[in-house]
Amino acid sequence: MSENRLVQETSPYLLQHKDNPVHWWAWGPQALAEAKRTGKPILLSVGYAACHWCHVMAHESFEDNATAGVMNDLFVNIKVDREERPDIDAIYMAALHRLGEQGGWPLTMFLDSDARPFWGGTYFPKQQGYGRPAFVHVLLRIAEAYQNQPEQVRSNAERIMESLNEQTGPRPEFEVSDAIVRELVSKLAGAVDQDHGGLSGAPKFPQWNIFWLLWRGAIRFDDSAARQSVLTTLTHICQGGIYDHLGGGFARYAVDERWLVPHFEKMLYDNALLIDLLTEAWRETQHSLYAERISETVYWLKREMIAEGGGFAASLDADSEGEEGKFYIWSDGEIADVLGEDDAVFFNHVYDVTFEGNFEGHNILNRLNSLERLSAADEQRLADMRAKLFERRAPRVRPGWDDKVLADWNGLMIAAMARASVVFEKPEWLELAQNAFAFVSEKMSASDGGSDGRLWHAARAGSAKAPATASDYANMIWGALRLYEVTGNAGYLASAERWTATLDRHYWDTEAGGYFTSADDTSDVVVRLKSASDDAVPSANTIQLSNLITLAALTGNAEFDKRARDMILAFSGAVASRPIGHCGFLAATLDIDALIQVKIPAGDDSQLLTQTLHNLSLPGAAEFAASANTVHTNAMRDNVASASRASGAVICIGMRCLEPITEPIAFATRLTETRSAQLKSAV
Repeated sequence: MSENRLVQETSPYLLQHKDNPVHWWAWGPQALAEAKRTGKPILLSVGYAACHWCHVMAHESFEDNATAGVMNDLFVNIKVDREERPDIDAIYMAALHRLGEQGGWPLTMFLDSDARPFWGGTYFPKQQGYGRPAFVHVLLRIAEAYQNQPEQVRSNAERIMESLNEQTGPRPEFEVSDAIVRELVSKLAGAVDQDHGGLSGAPKFPQWNIFWLLWRGAIRFDDSAARQSVLTTLTHICQGGIYDHLGGGFARYAVDERWLVPHFEKMLYDNALLIDLLTEAWRETQHSLYAERISETVYWLKREMIAEGGGFAASLDADSEGEEGKFYIWSDGEIADVLGEDDAVFFNHVYDVTFEGNFEGHNILNRLNSLERLSAADEQRLADMRAKLFERRAPRVRPGWDDKVLADWNGLMIAAMARASVVFEKPEWLELAQNAFAFVSEKMSASDGGSDGRLWHAARAGSAKAPATASDYANMIWGALRLYEVTGNAGYLASAERWTATLDRHYWDTEAGGYFTSADDTSDVVVRLKSASDDAVPSANTIQLSNLITLAALTGNAEFDKRARDMILAFSGAVASRPIGHCGFLAATLDIDALIQVKIPAGDDSQLLTQTLHNLSLPGAAEFAASANTVHTNAMRDNVASASRASGAVICIGMRCLEPITEPIAFATRLTETRSAQLKSAV
C-alpha cells in the first residue's frame, strides 16, 4: 500500500515531512525491499531539521501534489535525517563528490534497486533557476534513463562504488614529523584573513580542525603568526553576527567574509568545539571576551538545549514563520521602543544598528565595528539593555527545536564542558556534562544480552535507534576521559576502555588499519567508509587517536600505544596527499611520544598551582584536578613514588615524570618549557 510512512518516526526532520503527499519511506530494509519488488529506482532525499534549503525544497516540491505525483509514480522515495544516519549521509555525499559535484543539503541522490548511487545533486528548484534544472524535469530524465539505458546506469553505479571502495584500501606510507606539521601551520597561518579571521573569502566557517592545529602549532612551536590568526578569528566570531548577542550560542557559519550575516541555525557540535577552543585561548590570554562568550553559551545550553532526560539536544532551526533569521533580527524602531531614545543611540552605535539596516533592511546585532571592550560601567549598561531586548524577543515565534540526542555530538559537548568547568571553577557546568554522559551511557545503550551494551546513535521520545558510528564511541570516550580527569571517578575510565574495546572489535580495519565509520554488523550500508579527514566535526579516527594516546599513558597498556601508531601508519598516505584535509589528525599526532600529563594533588598549595595551570594553555594535555585525589597515571605510578600524595604538581612528558614543584612561578616556567617542541624532543 502506497502511503507516507514518516508519521511512525521520531526524528523531528522526518516528522516535518509526515504530511507531504510524497509516499516517503524511512531508510531501512523495508524501503530497500520495496525498490527491488517494484523495479523502480530510489530517490534518496537527505537533510536535517535546521536546514534552510531543505525547507525551501520541501515547500516548493515535496508539498506540491503534482510534483509528488511524479515522484510516487516513478520512484521509491526515501527520506533520511543526516543527523540520525550520518553513515548513510556520508556514503551518498561521497558519491556526489565522485560525480564532481559540490556537496551540501538537501542531498538528492538517485540509486538503483541495490541502493548503489548512479546520479545526484543537492537542491533542485521547482522551476528552472539558480543555474539548475526544474526538479520534475530531473525526475523525468532520470526515470527515462533508468528504464531505457540500464547499461549506462549500471556502469555509473559500478564506477562510483569502485571509487568509494578504493578509499578504504592501504596507501603509501610517509612519516609524520614535527617539521611537516610546523610547515603546514606556517602555510595555514598565511592563509588566514588577517583583517577578519577565518580562511580568506566567504562563506566563513569556524573550521575547528584548522584552527585547532594552528593553536597547537602556536603553542608547540611558539609561532606568533599562528597564535594571532586564531585569536583574530575567535575575536571576530565572538563579536560578529554569527554569535547571538542576546541569547548566547554560535550559528553554524557566516555567509560573508566579516562574520556578520550568519546562516542562523545553531548546532550543538559547533558550540562544543568553540567552547573548547575558546577555553584554551582564554587560558593563554585571560581575555574577558572569551570567558563571557563561553559563560553565555553554556547558559544558552542550560536554558534551551537540554532534552528530556538530561542529554544535549541537536540543534535550533534557522527559520521561523517561514523566514530565515526572523527570530533574531531587529529594526532600529523596535530597539528604541524597548530601550528609549537615549539608550538606543548608545546601544545602536555599539551594535551596528541603523535605520537602513545591515542585512536586507534589518539589523543583525554585532560588535564588529567596536571589537574592543568598553569600560566596566558601559559593559554593564549594555548588559542591562541586552536583557531588556532578550525579554522583548522571547514571545516571538521561536525557531524549530530538534531535541533528539546524538551520542557523538554529546560526547563533544561533554568533553568541552568538563574541561571548562574546572578552568572557570563552575561545578554546575560539570553537572550538566555528567547528566548528559549518564543519559547516553544508560538510555542509549543496548541492554540485550548479545549486544555487550553497545551504543545507539540517536534518541528521542523515549526511543533509542540507529546503529552507532565510530564517532559515537570516539567522542564519548573523549568525554569519559575528560570526566575522569576532573573527577577521578574510575567508572569513567572503565567506560572509555570498554567502548574502545567495542571500537576495536567491530570497527577496526584488520587489513589496513584505522576505524571504519560503520560497524561490521551494520547491515544496511552498501560500503564501509573509512577516513581520517575532518569535516565540520573531527573524524572518529582523529578523536580516537588522541584517546588511544591518553589511554596508553593512563593505563600503561602497550596495546593502546600500538593501535595509535598503527592508525598513524594507516592514514599516512592520505595525510601526505592532502595534509590540509587532515589538520585534526596531524594535531593529534603531536602527542604520540610526548603527551603532557599534569597532576596537582590536593593540599595547601593546590589552589595557587591549579590557578597557574589554568592560566596557561596546554592543548591536548591530560590534566588531573586537585579534587580528583585517586587519579594518577601509569607514568606517575612508575616514576614518582606516591605521586598522588606528593607535595606539589607533577608533570610527565610521555612516560617520563619530572620532580614535583610547589612554587607557582617555577611551575609556570616548567609548564611553558614542557609544552614547547624543544624540551619534548629532548626527553
